Amino acid sequence: MELRDIEIFLTLAEELHFGRTAERLHVSVAAVSKALKKQERAVGAELFARNSRNVRLTPVGERLRDDLRHLYQGLTQSLERARLAARGKTGTLRVSLFPINVQELRRYWETFRSRHPQWELRLRMSSYSDPFAQLRDGEADVLVTWPPGEEPDLTVGPLLCAEPRVLAVAADNPLAKRSTVRLDALGDHRHVAVEPAPDEWFNRYVPELTPKGRVIERGTVVHRVEDIFIHTAMGETVSLFPAHMTRYYPQPGIVYLPVTDMEALPYALVWRTEAENDMITALARVVRELGPLPG
Repeated sequence: MELRDIEIFLTLAEELHFGRTAERLHVSVAAVSKALKKQERAVGAELFARNSRNVRLTPVGERLRDDLRHLYQGLTQSLERARLAARGKTGTLRVSLFPINVQELRRYWETFRSRHPQWELRLRMSSYSDPFAQLRDGEADVLVTWPPGEEPDLTVGPLLCAEPRVLAVAADNPLAKRSTVRLDALGDHRHVAVEPAPDEWFNRYVPELTPKGRVIERGTVVHRVEDIFIHTAMGETVSLFPAHMTRYYPQPGIVYLPVTDMEALPYALVWRTEAENDMITALARVVRELGPLPG
């Protein structure tokens, strides 16, 4: 099995969706299907059970995923070390971000790079599902997110910023006529959901109840911010966001309303405690010294 085929298989095993796998790897859906058929012929069994509604791993596929995951990680890390050595680098720090205001956070990344030219810093946007799996699986070294709940294996580091909250609604939603909104308004609308995700972590982003005790219904499951915009613009959901979305993602057909009775959403560095190394410590030091962005 070629390295690219292994990458396709493991990505599909994570996404369980041919379209998202193709998009993530920048290939066509046909290429994903072709690689999977090739792997199944080589193994002599189906690796995924699939129909028009869902995709899931077979027992054989689960075994192959478990066997290949660490092998693939070791191979890619060896290749990465060789590439770094060729450029005079000694390590790579991979940072996965939930906030999209990367431009406003540049001072942290640029300071880190200027102080530590021996290390490479790689930034990427985080996937919505199972946010801490990427730390535990070794796909990312640091996550920028609002602090988790009870996650005893994780360390919450310094704060980068704290964002006021806005509510995205369709332009023809009656709420769009207002200049601001209170959280109780969500009791009349459905919000998107993210699965799988720790309840306590997501509840800090979208509370389960309004201040008056009404349930905030969570319906449509999303995997990307683009999915949120589709369902919101169609009037199927409303969506809470940090305020920087109004600057980075103005959308036709969507109105952003400041939410007046929610605390600012904090974003901090989070990493797996046992995986802390000199690079993580150095980035945390940079963030502490520069302090959080002005509110």
